Amino acid sequence: MSQNNKTIIVGITGASGVLYARRLVDVLSKAGCQLHVVASDPARQLLADELGITELTAESLLGRADDNLRFYDNGDMASRPASGSFQSDGMVICPCSSNTLASVACGQGNTLLLRSAYVTLKQRRRLILVHRETPLTAIYLENMLLITQAGGVICPANPGFYLAPTTIADLVDYMVGRICDLLEVNHNLSVRWGI
Repeated sequence: MSQNNKTIIVGITGASGVLYARRLVDVLSKAGCQLHVVASDPARQLLADELGITELTAESLLGRADDNLRFYDNGDMASRPASGSFQSDGMVICPCSSNTLASVACGQGNTLLLRSAYVTLKQRRRLILVHRETPLTAIYLENMLLITQAGGVICPANPGFYLAPTTIADLVDYMVGRICDLLEVNHNLSVRWGI
């Protein structure tokens, strides 16, 4: 795996499962990554509903200050992640709603989150969508195929059970570890099968 001084864009959308996003930001932050976080309006509602977070800050999300963490308004189309000249090592949308999945597949860019995803694909950088909704329709599967063909990675929030998880945190860590592997960010989360 490569060094962890990476610049990563993290998008959070309105699919249930913002616990994944919080843990992902925590792990990437502790690994030394520069993080640029964009949350949709439905994501902000879920952060309040699922985690009690009403104002998105490093302190509210992680319980600590972090100078390497920057938050953006989803309507701020003039911010750095909207530009192809913004140098990032990739983007993760976690969790990714089916609405966002469809919008990315169609190349929409009418919000900062969608524009950042579009730019990530356009610049041939790693785009990971952690889709969390189930069951899947043919429409979702076709959208996933379009994104994959464009160079994106679909990483459904499907935690494994071969490591005998005993807590929700174990299941979340498994998925976050897999996402970090896709980003080539070093971590010490338990995701490896050992014989």
